[in-house]
Amino acid sequence: MAKFAELNIYEVTINKTTSSQNGEDMQKKLEQWINWVEFDELLAEKHNAPSNILGLHDFLKGQVITVYRPEAQKIYVTDSKGKNKVELEEVEPGSGFFGKYIEGGKYDDRYVLNIVYGPGNVVKTEDPYAFKSIISDVDRYLFAEGRHNNIYEKLGAHPMEIDGVKGTHFAVWAPHARSVSVVGDFNMWDGRVHLMNIQDVSGIYELFIPGVKPGAIYKYRILTRTDDEIYKADPYANEAELRPDNASIVADLSGFEWSDAEWIKERRKKSRQDMIKMPMAIYECHLGSWKKKIEDDDNGFFTYKELAKELGKYLKKMGYTHVELMGIAEHPFDGSWGYQVTGYYAPTKRYGKPKDFMYFIDHMHSLGIGVILDWVPAHFPRDAYALGRFDGQALYEHPDKRRGEHPDWGTYIFDYSSAEVSNFLIANALFWSRVFHVDGLRVDAVASMLYLDYGKQDGDWLPNEDGGNENYDAIEFFHRLNSVCEKEEPGTMIIAEESTAWAGVTSPVELSGLGFLFKWNMGWMNDFLEYMQMDPYFRGPNHNRLTFSMQYAYSENFIQSISHDEVVHLKKSMVEKMPGEMSQKFANLRLAYGFMYGHPGKKLLFMGQEFGQFREWSEKRSLDWFVLDEELNKGCQTFVQDLNKFYKKYDAFYINDMDRIGFEWMSVDRSDISVVSFVRRGSSKKDQLLFVCNFTPVQRDNMRFGVPSNTSYKLLMTSDDTKYGGMGIKNPKTLKAEKVEFDDQKYSIVMNLPPLSVSIYRFDYVEK
Repeated sequence: MAKFAELNIYEVTINKTTSSQNGEDMQKKLEQWINWVEFDELLAEKHNAPSNILGLHDFLKGQVITVYRPEAQKIYVTDSKGKNKVELEEVEPGSGFFGKYIEGGKYDDRYVLNIVYGPGNVVKTEDPYAFKSIISDVDRYLFAEGRHNNIYEKLGAHPMEIDGVKGTHFAVWAPHARSVSVVGDFNMWDGRVHLMNIQDVSGIYELFIPGVKPGAIYKYRILTRTDDEIYKADPYANEAELRPDNASIVADLSGFEWSDAEWIKERRKKSRQDMIKMPMAIYECHLGSWKKKIEDDDNGFFTYKELAKELGKYLKKMGYTHVELMGIAEHPFDGSWGYQVTGYYAPTKRYGKPKDFMYFIDHMHSLGIGVILDWVPAHFPRDAYALGRFDGQALYEHPDKRRGEHPDWGTYIFDYSSAEVSNFLIANALFWSRVFHVDGLRVDAVASMLYLDYGKQDGDWLPNEDGGNENYDAIEFFHRLNSVCEKEEPGTMIIAEESTAWAGVTSPVELSGLGFLFKWNMGWMNDFLEYMQMDPYFRGPNHNRLTFSMQYAYSENFIQSISHDEVVHLKKSMVEKMPGEMSQKFANLRLAYGFMYGHPGKKLLFMGQEFGQFREWSEKRSLDWFVLDEELNKGCQTFVQDLNKFYKKYDAFYINDMDRIGFEWMSVDRSDISVVSFVRRGSSKKDQLLFVCNFTPVQRDNMRFGVPSNTSYKLLMTSDDTKYGGMGIKNPKTLKAEKVEFDDQKYSIVMNLPPLSVSIYRFDYVEK
């Protein structure tokens, strides 16, 4: 009792009989106000609009205040200044439902609850049910239409201040739920305490909870229509616990001091044409295994801030223009590499907090390096706490398993026909660009979205309305995704990982294309790697695998990619794919990279490939940086570094990637000796490039090659240079063209052709 006295509850000194009569009268008015059906629903935890019966309500000539706090012994109410104290009465013993009719009315919306759970255990808080909805009719309308591009500002958990009261606003879409409540470390995970209010027929539940701060851990407790209780992480959460824990965390994304305003300003000026003409040498990177702080430790990761400095320094030194990050959106299983996402709006906790990731991107921009994220709108895992069967029924996934499940991957497929699901994904793409300043998204597994029968047997898939296998809903999703992103966030790249011959992947939507900016050139990659893995003896009869890609090189805006997928699952590392003894393996690898950089299309290499790592990549360990003590590995790294340097210096490498004027074969018919040469043209007649490639381990002296101009050809670099680990076959630094017709050209040069090599010459075109 002493503790209750500390609340300074006033003592009633009027006549007890009169007080009793007044109390009975007030109690009758309270009971008259109560809707007893709603009362029963509330106590059964099935009420989806608890503000109807909880909070402050005008009634007759006074007010009714009701509070539902199971386990509470007493509840007192004061105004915001601590005055006008009134004790509420428990309507039914043990119900936890307290209320009071107050004649005349004393309170505005900012009253304070003093909830007494026992001696010394008093909780003081503003009433969550005293706050009006902050989700407007316009919000609900746009979301239902699938056009609320900022829906992530409304749904999820957002710390804020309302009418001078600090707390967190929670909102979640769960249209099939019977009721939803917020549970967390701030309410003892008790689903009875913070039941949420549904907003009309939108399926959106919301509640502002005073006093909940950033760092609070929470989930949604959902009562399904079959009366099952399920606990779900927040689909729009901005932070989550580190696996294996999986609750959401309240995060405040405001207040980060960005320093990249000029970068973003310049990015937003770029058109599609500007972007397809810019240099792109991309370093694909898995942060958790690029380097590890502690080997053989599942959590021995460097932080975003630590990685920003060390990785940024390395990328700058190596001359890369962009870094593409795998596995940033939150995911439960390291072995999925981040391609089975449970938190689409949350950077993974493995490397730190959301603002640490902001620091990472800001630092990369300060170094002139763009940041691309791998993004997975194709499917999501079945983990019970995540998106699957979110409110007890199929919601984010298509309800028909023939369209809603990937049998091979064991995952759910998003329901692209749902406006709200489409909105969830498109707003997510905008979220990464707007909130985290990401420069591009590489969309994973596009083919699996485009084809209804992808990875499925007959009878396991449902045709479209015309009987075909095209997924019309996914096609429309891509149209909207790319149109919205191009309009709302110009300069942001949306890149397709699409492995089939689907036409128009990178054509603008208005020209009946899907609207992506770039597409990974999977056809080239497969043919080229198969060619390079052959014993040179067999390369001649397979010459078309080297040259065929130029038949379709301009059908899309391509990125020539050799990604993580090529160095896992017993496919061998890049250097171990190459034939021959060790020096030949590295010669082949340097040749492969040189040819790749000469081929039209932007460039992407996965981490470790630049220095010829011997082991296949594993997410469980660091790259094998120790191999850089070996001369051949170090030479390979230096070769890629120099390729990047010259790539950025001479626009013939990139500016006409998507224009036929930018490439011409000089010598392409020497399949018997596996030799090719070609020219890359830039923005002017100056600094054009000649590539000469020998795919056999045979040195060929005094080889003649046709050239396009009667001028001097100056050696820019050769993979046979001893500093790269080559043999150092001698050639003059400058070769003067002779007026000798060869390779259907009027002029030609003669050179000693090193084995397994690529040599790059610079020249100024002269018309004579």
